[in-house]
Amino acid sequence: MAERDDDELSIPRASLNKFIKELAPNVRVANDARELILSCCTEFIHLLSSEANELCNKQMKKTISPEHVLGALDSLGFGAYKDEAQAVLQEAKAVATSKRRKKSKLEHLGIPEEELLRQQQELFAQARIEMAHMQQQEWQQMQQQLQQQQLQQQATDQATNANEDDNDYN
Repeated sequence: MAERDDDELSIPRASLNKFIKELAPNVRVANDARELILSCCTEFIHLLSSEANELCNKQMKKTISPEHVLGALDSLGFGAYKDEAQAVLQEAKAVATSKRRKKSKLEHLGIPEEELLRQQQELFAQARIEMAHMQQQEWQQMQQQLQQQQLQQQATDQATNANEDDNDYN
């Protein structure tokens, strides 16, 4: 059962393979080396999160914050990576902020959601009316073409009958 818990708490293999391809695109990595990298990544994340949790508990907090993680890097001897981790944090915050801005654009329009929905329904209704009108026009055009074809066929039939009648008298 312990192996099963470890599998559940590891990085997805597809993500690991993507990392490896991005970092070393022209290098082949053996499967046992991939497993070792996966184990090391999992262990590092476990160590870092445990240390961050201890720092969080010492401060009597219930939520691990980025500051706890950065502090854990220092206390585990990975202080050299602190600047890069902060840069990644800032980038992640920027992405999250831009996603929130995109999401809240509708809120900044100053039009209530109910009004937007009503306008949308009105546009749909108008589009249905226009579509029905276009279909009716197409139907009428088809009917006119059919009538013209029938008239032409009648004229052709009458001309053919007239020629046959003329041939009968001759």
